[in-house]
Amino acid sequence: MKKHTRKRYNILAMVFITVVINYLDRSNLSVAAFALSEELELDSVQMGSIFSAFGLTYAFLQIPGGLMADKVKTRILYPIIMGLWSIATLIQGLVSSFAALIGLRASIGVFEAPSYPINNLIVTRWFPENERASAIAIYTSGQFLGLAFLTPVLTSIQAYIGWRGLFIVSGIIGLVWAAVWYFFYRDPKNHKRVSTSELEYISKGGGLIDVKSKKEEIKEEEKFNLSDLVHVFAYRKLWGIYIAQFCLGATAIFFLTWFPTYLVKYRGLDFLESGFLASIPFLAAFIGILLSGFTSDLLVKKGYSNEIARKGPIIVGMLLSTCIIGANYTDDTFLVILFLAIAFFGNGLASIAWIFVSLMAPKKLIGVTGGAFNFIGGLSAVVVPIVVGYLVKDGDFKPALFFIGGVAFLGFFCYTFIVGKVERIVPKS
Repeated sequence: MKKHTRKRYNILAMVFITVVINYLDRSNLSVAAFALSEELELDSVQMGSIFSAFGLTYAFLQIPGGLMADKVKTRILYPIIMGLWSIATLIQGLVSSFAALIGLRASIGVFEAPSYPINNLIVTRWFPENERASAIAIYTSGQFLGLAFLTPVLTSIQAYIGWRGLFIVSGIIGLVWAAVWYFFYRDPKNHKRVSTSELEYISKGGGLIDVKSKKEEIKEEEKFNLSDLVHVFAYRKLWGIYIAQFCLGATAIFFLTWFPTYLVKYRGLDFLESGFLASIPFLAAFIGILLSGFTSDLLVKKGYSNEIARKGPIIVGMLLSTCIIGANYTDDTFLVILFLAIAFFGNGLASIAWIFVSLMAPKKLIGVTGGAFNFIGGLSAVVVPIVVGYLVKDGDFKPALFFIGGVAFLGFFCYTFIVGKVERIVPKS
C-alpha cells in the first residue's frame, strides 16, 4: 500500500516553471527591441505593431483555447502548444522582415492562448478548494518573479550572443520543457505514483479528479454547441469577474508597457537607475500574490466564508491599486516608486482572481469559462496601451494614471456589488 503522497505539489512546480517560460517568451522581445529595430531599420510604429500582434491573437483566442482545454487531454495539449510557441520563438532569431516578425508574434499569441485555462484546469483537478488559492498564487507568481528577475538574465544572454541568439535560446528552453511535460505530467487518476489517500483528500476537498477514460470520452463526448457560450456569458456573477479581470489586467499592462517610458521620459530618471527602480513594483506584486493566496486559504481553513476569504484580498487589492494616482501629486522619486509599488502590490493581492473560475464556473465548462475570463482580461493588453498613448500625447502623464486608477476602482466595484455570493453556477437544462 502506498504511503500518503503529495504529488500535487510536484505538479504545481511544473505549472510554475511553465508560467515562467511562458513569460520568458513574451518578454524577450522587449529586451531585444532596441538592437532588433536598429539592425532591421524598423521605426517605432512598426515596433508597436510587432508588440501588439501577440496581444490581439492571445486575447481573441482565449475562448477557443478554453474549449480546447476542456476537450483535449492536458498531457497531450500542453506540450503541443508549448512546442509550437517555442518553435515560433526560435524562428524569430532567424528572420529579418517586419512581416515575418508580425506573423511569428501573432502565432505565439495563438499557441499560448490555451495556457492559462489549462493551468486553472490542472489546479482545479489536483487541489482541494481549501488549498486552491495558494496553488493559484504560486503559479501566478511565476509571471511576477519572471518579470522581476528574468530581464537582467535576458539582457546578459543578448550581450553575449546577440538578439538572434536570445530568441534561439528561449525557443530551445521551451522545446526541452515541452518534452519534460509530456513524459512527467499525468491527471490525478492516471498518475501511477499518487496514493489513494491523496486522491481521496483532493476529491473530498472539492478537487475534480474524475477525468473520463478514453472509452467514456468516446461514448459521452459532447460536441461544442452555442449553449456552452450562452452559459458562460449568461450570468451576472460571471460578468462581474470578467470585467474585474479586465481592470486587473489594465494595471499589469501599464507596468509591462508604459512604466519604463514613464520613469525615463516623464520622470527624467537615468536609464540604468530606472531599470533598478522598475524591479521594485514587480517584487511588490510577487509578495502580494503569495500573501494573498496563503492568507485566503488560511481563512478558509479557519472557517471563514468565501466572501471574506476569497473576495477580501481581491477587494483590498483593487483599492490599493488606485494608489497609482498618488504619483501625480509628488515630484519625489522615492514617493513616486512607493505609490507605484503599493499599486502593483495591490494588483498582486487581487491576482488570485482565477479562484473564482474554479469556484463558480459550471463543472463541465471550467475551461471555456476560463477562456472567457482570460479573453476579456486579455483585451486590456489591446486597449490600455492605445488609450494611455492617446492620453499622454501632449506630454502630460497625469491623465493616464487617473485612467489606470479609475479602472482599478471599477474592479473593486465589480467584486463588491456585482459578483455577489460565491457559489458554483448550475446551468438550467
